[in-house]
Amino acid sequence: MIQTLFGSLKEEQDPEKLSLLERMRAAVTRTRDSLGERIDGVVAMARAVDESALEELEMSLIASDLGVTTAAEITGNLRERAKRQQIRDGAELKDLLKEQLRAILEENGRAPARVSAPPEVIMMVGVNGTGKTTTSGKLAAYFRAQGRTALLCAADTFRAAAVEQLEVWGERSGVEMIRTKQGGDPSAVLFDALQVAKTRQTDVVIVDTAGRLHTKTGLMAELDKMRRTAQRIIPDAPHEVLLVLDATTGQNGLQQARLFTESAGVTGIVLTKLDGTAKGGIAVAIAREMKLPVRFVGVGEALEDLLPFDSGAFVQSLLDS
Repeated sequence: MIQTLFGSLKEEQDPEKLSLLERMRAAVTRTRDSLGERIDGVVAMARAVDESALEELEMSLIASDLGVTTAAEITGNLRERAKRQQIRDGAELKDLLKEQLRAILEENGRAPARVSAPPEVIMMVGVNGTGKTTTSGKLAAYFRAQGRTALLCAADTFRAAAVEQLEVWGERSGVEMIRTKQGGDPSAVLFDALQVAKTRQTDVVIVDTAGRLHTKTGLMAELDKMRRTAQRIIPDAPHEVLLVLDATTGQNGLQQARLFTESAGVTGIVLTKLDGTAKGGIAVAIAREMKLPVRFVGVGEALEDLLPFDSGAFVQSLLDS
């Protein structure tokens, strides 16, 4: 089941986890260089962890796009800790910061709902340009590598390029795609895909929906129609609604998460282009402010460059030199 893929970081001796840690470290290099340099500066200058050091830390967290609210909460907790039991030095401050970040991520890292019988239906939502279609293809490859059968549904019928792009990813990953003509009814192609998947007992159906904004009421209504269509065939579908966010947008991504959660019932986040930004702290901000788990992160252009999010690996990669 999918929920077994999102556990916390195990012992580093585990080759698979070590590989995940190494890849995560490479992905967050820009964020680590930015945040780590600032925090190391705080640690080096602070003979004692006083109010000045905590204010400097808070500004460093905000600069890495953890957001004002999340940064204030973290430093507030550290401030209370310092009052009750003096924080000895900068090294201890850094360790406590790791604990804070990991606690936020794990508190909101709930597993997906269990699926009683296949297929599991995952709807991919988001605005154009975030990497939604690419991520759909990579996710199909990911599940196939896990030994699960998958089917792609090209429900973004508004853009011919989206269907063609998904078809390329399907061919690369060896996963079949169900499609219709450009401008066709997305709910109709979803209906066909779910019927095929149910007949074949396919494990997972990944539905690439049209890129939409919350202000596009017609597109949001279409998404609602697709949900109702899915439930006619599979009563508890969709089992996951994954919002694909471009990590380079930082706090703008947080606003997208709010709007889509209200209108589309988002259950988890996929952060793409994590390797191309110094704003990786947005993962923590989303977990804290939206109470949403980050399910996957995109760390490159290759088929295998979609990693299951691991809070321990992420925090360790972010703050360890």
